[in-house]
This record gives sequence, structure tokens and C-alpha cells, in this order.
Amino acid sequence: MRPRAFLAVTAALAISLPLAACGPNGSASSAGDARNWPRKGKPIELVVSFAPGGAVDTAARLVAPILEKELGTNVEVVNKPGAGGQIGYTALTSAKPDGYTIGATGSPSVVVSPLDKSRGAKYTRESFQPLGMQVIDPAVVGVAPDSPYHTLGDLIAAAKTTPGKITASTTGLQTGEHFAAVDIEQKTGGKFALVHFSEGASQAIAAFLGGHVQVYVGSASDVTDLVKQKKIKLLGVMGEERSEFLPDTPTFKEQGVDVISATARGYSAPAGLPAEVAAKLEAALKKAIEDPAVASKMKALGLQTSYLSGVDYKTFWSEQEETVKAVLPLVIEK
Repeated sequence: MRPRAFLAVTAALAISLPLAACGPNGSASSAGDARNWPRKGKPIELVVSFAPGGAVDTAARLVAPILEKELGTNVEVVNKPGAGGQIGYTALTSAKPDGYTIGATGSPSVVVSPLDKSRGAKYTRESFQPLGMQVIDPAVVGVAPDSPYHTLGDLIAAAKTTPGKITASTTGLQTGEHFAAVDIEQKTGGKFALVHFSEGASQAIAAFLGGHVQVYVGSASDVTDLVKQKKIKLLGVMGEERSEFLPDTPTFKEQGVDVISATARGYSAPAGLPAEVAAKLEAALKKAIEDPAVASKMKALGLQTSYLSGVDYKTFWSEQEETVKAVLPLVIEK
């Protein structure tokens, strides 16, 4: 080899070897960052896509202190409500996948929004990296204590006799409650005037308690205290079995209405999280979700812990997606 050519190759190798050690996109540096994650003093933001006070927000705030202990850094719960969760989910999936932004994800809202093209979601199913599921919360239907409707049958009969006259709440367009209400209409022939509260359960409950809507359609966990305070009369729960927290409330199936509806709640990160960071987050979340004190407080709120790993949560999510696709056209019509 000629001297100049030899020097050129040597120089090229001198430059390329450090780059090769980094791998694509500087992976060695990324791997180093992952091993040292989280950096001391750098907080983790936990995005909640609904207003403070609801079940999603409460669960996140119970988990956060355990995450702080396990990860050795502050975990800040940040509420970004609106558009049935879409504003918060957009913020979550738009964040850098470095582990410093994670979010509470509730289905079917997180499943539905990217499937309905008219909503213009900037994310897809693949934009999320599931980290773990915390609870499954069945839906319920309730009315005011002095309501003339004493059973689910009474309510459905009235919804058939006076279609579109009885107001019923949801926690936003294409949320679990919206799907549940449309499913009830489809299977019974009754029609409600649905009122969508985009900021979540706390807004819907306030409207119900204020007498602005006649029927509350929501999650079991959101009404356990209202039941104890005798501020709501429950007509049915949409679980496979009666809720252990609401044992006196019959299921829809018991009353001849074949409707099953529940909200699954867990935690996710933006897709593309480094493997080492994902492993640390998953382990910390498992510890936090299954912490006896957290589980006990969740139970007191009417929420039964039902942990799934990131992999199993991803599978559950995919299964829900297939179910939603079958019902979505009916919901879009409403």
C-alpha cells in the first residue's frame, strides 16, 4: 500500500472506531445514560390525562411516592385533562422516550382515540410502550335517590317510551362510559340524551350531584363513597359478577341486559424507551402497584388491584383494540 493511502485508511479508522463503538444513533452513549438513569435531581413527570379527583388521578398519586422511593428521584403528577384524555396522551407520546415522562393510560379512551380518524390523534397504538396495568374497574349506572326509576328495567322502559329525553353522563366522547351507554341503547332499544364531560369523572359527578343530568354512567370506583353517603341509587353494575365493593347492586346480566363494560388503568411511556430504563420503570411500578399500603388504599376507594406486567398489559391492550373496532361505528354515530 502506498504511504498516503495507508495514512488515509489509518485516519479513517481512527475516526470510525469510536463512532462504531457508539453504534447506531450513539447507542453506547444511550446505554450509558440508561445505566445511570435516573440522574440525581432530575424528576420524572407522570402525566394524568384527566382532571384531579378522579380514579385515574387518585391511583397515580398513590403510586407516585413508592416510585420515588424505588427510583431515587421525585415523581411529579401533572394533570393535562381534555378531549376525553387525548390532550394528555398527546403530551405523553410527544415526549422524549428517556424515562423522564410516563403517563397513566386508561382504556378504552387510549385505545379508541387513534382508531377514529376524525379525532385527528397524533399518536397510534404503537406510540405507547405499556409498563404495567393496575386495575380493572367495572362501569355502573346510577340515578338520584329520589329518582322515579327504582330498577334498571324502569330506566330502560322510560328510555324507550321517551327516547332521547333522559340525560345521561359520560366522561367524554368515546370513553368507556360512552361505549357502555351506546351498547345499552343498542341492546335494549332505549335512547338517552348523552352529555359528555371531557374533563373526566369529577366533572361528570359534579353535574350529576347538581341535578344537571339524570343518570350517572361511570366507574364503580367513582361512586363507592356516594353510595355510602346515599347520594346515588345504583341500578346495575356492568361486570361479569357483582362488585365486591357494591355487593347489593345486581349486574346487568342478572337483570337480563347483556352488557359488560370496564375500564382498565395502567401506566405507559412513549415508545422507544431504552430496555434498561423500561426494566427499571416496570420493576418500580410493580413494587408500587402491589405495595400493601397502596393496594389497601385502592381497595378503600373501591379499586381492586389487578396487576399485569408490561408484556401482558400490551396483550390485553391489543385484545381491547379488536373489541373496540367492532363497536366504534355505533359510537361515532352518537
